Amino acid sequence: MVVRFDPFVEVENLMRPFGSVVRSAGMPLDAYRTGEAYVVDLDLPGVDRDSIDLTVERNVLRVTAERRVRHAEGDQVLIAERPKGVVTRTLYLGQDLDVNRIQADYTDGVLTLTIPVAEAAKPHRISIGSGSDQRQLSSSSA
Repeated sequence: MVVRFDPFVEVENLMRPFGSVVRSAGMPLDAYRTGEAYVVDLDLPGVDRDSIDLTVERNVLRVTAERRVRHAEGDQVLIAERPKGVVTRTLYLGQDLDVNRIQADYTDGVLTLTIPVAEAAKPHRISIGSGSDQRQLSSSSA
């Protein structure tokens, strides 16, 4: 399971009754489970693939990317609304995920992470023995 932690959400929830809160997310995401994996789609339009850095340490996944300025020095900028610079997103991953097998794909400005469920977290069958099996184990271990 992907655990999302954002310390500003509580502040926004407190401020909501006093007026609308506009929040600018530098890297909005969608996350969902499909079969035996979780998929996270992060919007990174205008970001060069080589500027994206993914690291995992102790079930903390950090995505860092840089959107560079496209105009040259000396150009007269008329409007500059698109965010620029380095953006970072941190995802806290549950213990039931296999962080060693994360796959990443970057297509059309969307970074897609596929995070498989760990084998140990998948459902498995448990066989049921009979009472006579238990007695045989007890007498053979004595």
